[in-house]
Amino acid sequence: MCGRYSVTLPPEALRHYFSYQEQPNFPPRYNIAPTQPVPIVRAGRAAGGQMLRHFTLVRWGFLPGFVKDPKSFPLVINAKAETLAEKASFKNALKRRRCLFMADAFYEWQRFDKAKTGKPFLFHRRDRAPMGFAGLWETWMGPNGEEVDTACIITVAANGTTSAIHHRLPAILEQEAFELWLEPDEQTSDEAYQLLKTPDEDVLDFFEIGPAVNKASNDEEEIQHPVAGPLLKPAKTPEPEPSRATPAQGTLF
Repeated sequence: MCGRYSVTLPPEALRHYFSYQEQPNFPPRYNIAPTQPVPIVRAGRAAGGQMLRHFTLVRWGFLPGFVKDPKSFPLVINAKAETLAEKASFKNALKRRRCLFMADAFYEWQRFDKAKTGKPFLFHRRDRAPMGFAGLWETWMGPNGEEVDTACIITVAANGTTSAIHHRLPAILEQEAFELWLEPDEQTSDEAYQLLKTPDEDVLDFFEIGPAVNKASNDEEEIQHPVAGPLLKPAKTPEPEPSRATPAQGTLF
């Protein structure tokens, strides 16, 4: 599952990457948790038929339209890609209400022997670009006319490298796939569904961080520091000893 993530890049950098119309200004968030308002990108048709992308805030916790009482419905922050098309909660949203969660890192916990707490790890793209998590959104309408925009992150199976930490990953879409995924025409839903794939082995890097991330109120940059120190830097290559012909050997990062 994906239960925490961050959005810390400058707003203009995210707008450029996701190409939405609005120009929002927002602070960095290092520890986004379920039920909080989160930024997503979704698309709609302009009067002339052109598809435009829009930035909007929604509640992280998907509520299907058929829910009568949100208090009696479980909190849905993730949806498995493998079962989207067959579950009543998601199949309509998959056809017409696909979205992107904006992120630049996410967290997973490595647990042993069914432990309640585990070691937290931070994941980010190896190229340090933003990440677009595939998601679904829904506007829930209450009995008194209230409306709440909600969304969830779609997950896929982990790849061979990341499965050592957790068996699931958010479905990370490449930038060239955004247009098809956000297309609101339900005739494209089958093709869009094929985008939900496990990322290649070279897409993500990850490292262990401290337990401060466990508490959602800890929303500072420090929670992202590796347990070994604030930054991981390659060690300098040692100089060869004058009396030896052995070449210097670099250290592995």
